[in-house]
Order: sequence, then C-alpha cells, then structure tokens
Amino acid sequence: MATLRKANAYSKRAVTPFTRISKRRQKSFIKVVPPQKIVKFHMGKITAYNEGKLPHVLTVCTTEPIQIRHNAFEACRQFINKKMDKETNGQYMFEVIPYPHHIQREHKMLTGAGADRMSSGMQLSFGKSIGKAALLKRDAKIFMIALPHARYLPFARKVLKQIRSKMPCQIRTDYELLTELPKI
Repeated sequence: MATLRKANAYSKRAVTPFTRISKRRQKSFIKVVPPQKIVKFHMGKITAYNEGKLPHVLTVCTTEPIQIRHNAFEACRQFINKKMDKETNGQYMFEVIPYPHHIQREHKMLTGAGADRMSSGMQLSFGKSIGKAALLKRDAKIFMIALPHARYLPFARKVLKQIRSKMPCQIRTDYELLTELPKI
C-alpha cells in the first residue's frame, strides 16, 4: 500500500525550491508533476469582501519557516469552509493564500529480506515526485477569513484553533478591522 511519509521528513528542512519544468527534454528535470489537491482557493462571498461588507479579518500566519503540503492545506480548507458556512449562513469570505509550487520527491527503497538484491542503493537517487508543497517564510500568511460582524469572531477563532493539529507548524491568528476597501 502506497502511503505518504510523515510530514516531519520534509517540513522543517531547508530546501531549494524544486519547480523546474521545461519544454526542452534535456533541461526538464521533473518528468511528472503531481496534480494539485487544493480544489478552491477563494470561498464564500468574494464580492461582499470587495465591497467592504466583511470588515472583520482573521489571518493565520506561520511562526517559523516551513514546508506545508498541499494535502494539509486541503484538509484545513475543507474543515474551515464547512464550519464557517454552517455558522455564518454563507456570510463570510475564506481564502487559502499560498500556492504550492515546490515538488517533493522520494527515493523509494525496498526493505526486508532479499531487498539487497532488488535495490540499487543510492545510485541515481534523484527520486520520483510524490506531492507538492508551499515553501513559507516566518510570518507568512496561510489563511484569511473575513466576517461581517464581530459576533462571529469567537467561533472563527475556535475553528482556527482546531486546525492546529492538521498543520505541521505553529500558527498564530491575527485580527484586523478594515476601514477602507480591500483589493483582491
């Protein structure tokens, strides 16, 4: 059964962005690009946010440099979107801010009895692409929720606290009250 490695095998490492896809075969180091798991990046009432009707904004930020996989983003997105849609009756705007460009790769090796005759060790250990991730710096924005009234803020903070177990890093929630029209 093919499973993903633990996120800590990738998340806290300092890496060079691995995104090289070229039309010329000799320069294209990535043979297969994994499909994007994040289905939507903007949810809710985007026009109401652009008109300034959703002034209460909560932003989730990282507190450390990190790699976050696209399946972690999608799990958090589904959870937040479902909870906020039910509580606010659709009167909110939710956005996933980073786009995962970095392609993660893995050199799969056999283990167990007889694996020494099957595996070639670390020869040609470039690896095959297994997923995508976003490389984020410290204090980078991850999610944004815009709400119409301050009475929804405690619920939104509670929901954002519940996604901490799905994220591979420590997160912080910032609050902002918009006084002028936002630009999306």
